[in-house]
Amino acid sequence: MADIAQLTPLPKPKASLRGWRNRLVASRKFQKWAARFPLTRGKAKREGEEIFDLVAGFVNSQILMALVELDILKALFKRPMTTAELAALTSVPENRMGVLLRGGVALHLLAQKRDTHQLTQKGAALLGVPGLDQMIRHHRVLYRDLQDPTAFMRDETETELAGFWPYVFGAGAAEDPHIADTYSQLMADSQQLVAEDTLRMVSFKDADHLLDVGGGTGAFLAEVGAAYPTLPVTLFDLPAVVPAAAARFAEAGMRNRATIKAGSFRDDPLPVGADTISLIRVLYDHADDTVAALLSKCFDSLPAGGRLVISEPMLGCRAGDTYFAFYTLAMRTGRARSAGEIAQMCRNAGFLQVEQPKPPRAFVTSAVVATKAV
Repeated sequence: MADIAQLTPLPKPKASLRGWRNRLVASRKFQKWAARFPLTRGKAKREGEEIFDLVAGFVNSQILMALVELDILKALFKRPMTTAELAALTSVPENRMGVLLRGGVALHLLAQKRDTHQLTQKGAALLGVPGLDQMIRHHRVLYRDLQDPTAFMRDETETELAGFWPYVFGAGAAEDPHIADTYSQLMADSQQLVAEDTLRMVSFKDADHLLDVGGGTGAFLAEVGAAYPTLPVTLFDLPAVVPAAAARFAEAGMRNRATIKAGSFRDDPLPVGADTISLIRVLYDHADDTVAALLSKCFDSLPAGGRLVISEPMLGCRAGDTYFAFYTLAMRTGRARSAGEIAQMCRNAGFLQVEQPKPPRAFVTSAVVATKAV
């Protein structure tokens, strides 16, 4: 009997099929046909618009930056205004203000009604996101770091972001209280959404004592304290952030159940006595060896049955694979990781039970929860 492989042609590998497809859709002749054919012209139009959005994306981000820096969104939140009124308010020539406002309309942040402009639902929602206004303004630094993307990817760029976040180089780099105030405020302003989503993924009702390592001025612990009014908490972070953290806990009515321990998780032992430890937006700031050492410290300081809660943006979603991956590259010390990578690092540190709760908004944060065996 003849070998069946000689009688039946084997299918080509998928890579070959993909290559054939790519050559086809890259053909200008096919593109012109697809744009006219009734069954394909809708898809061709959508993909064409998406490609152009990628090409023009840097301009869109600058339109957003201008709307924020000129406080146009805030002005329109109060009342609708004409082009002339906004031009006078911002000292921008009226013809140029018209161009900017049309851009805002195109991005669905603004709407024009007769002679006035007003906020859309998306524009109003943008104003309501905690810390987003400050983060957009902060992006001037990231824009400069990415102005030569080829040099950036070849690691030939001395990035400004590395200097903006000095604490990642150790406690000594963040001794200046003015520098500490700058990055601590930016972190705290954007921490509320992360805290909200973390509390949706993880319950602290069975915790006896929560230790937040690298928690800055205590923004996360303040949210936990509001959700769990009797839970004792401890903040462990650099000495420069202690005064602001103390003020935050006093304002939140947590003075009697919030303890602050000053130190560096790089150089100092972690405080003991907590059965739950949280690392909120900490790991992606640091290199693998630093993260591995920190996870081992957490494991050693937890009692049997204790939990480690890790929450930060992770790879595997669009925001993680683009924005956070490039941002951490610009910081030059850390990197974005997938939930699977972090889970494996927890296992390497000794944790046997590791869970990955489904994130409600992966572009805000994802979580890994590791439990120390009893």
